[in-house]
Amino acid sequence: MVEEARNAAGDSSQPDRFEGSSVAPLPLTPAEDRQWATIAHFGAILGCVPSLIIYAVFRHRGPFTAQESKEALNFTFPLTVLAIVLHLFSLIPGIGWIFAVLVVAVWLFLTISGVRAGINVNKSRPYRYGLNFRLFH
Repeated sequence: MVEEARNAAGDSSQPDRFEGSSVAPLPLTPAEDRQWATIAHFGAILGCVPSLIIYAVFRHRGPFTAQESKEALNFTFPLTVLAIVLHLFSLIPGIGWIFAVLVVAVWLFLTISGVRAGINVNKSRPYRYGLNFRLFH
């Protein structure tokens, strides 16, 4: 009786009433797959966050995106942690400037490596970083 009153009042707050919508997300087209894989590598300028988000959201929707975002995440995660630790050490009075310079060097290395990888991936070529810890499988 309560449900009939809701329907009569126009309250359609029940999400299971949508017809024709699928629970599972659609697979990525080849162009979208390449696009998200490229963004995962270019996101290295911001550390491991972009590749982590792309890996979590799109890994089941496109095989190329899953492979490349995992590769980018494995490369950027340890360097992001290192950059954060170095940044904390840069707050030490007197010698902190040495750690600040190292933070900039790590960030430049991340950025340049991510751009190189992103350019290759955008050409539909899988990219493997030369030095990469395989933390995420």
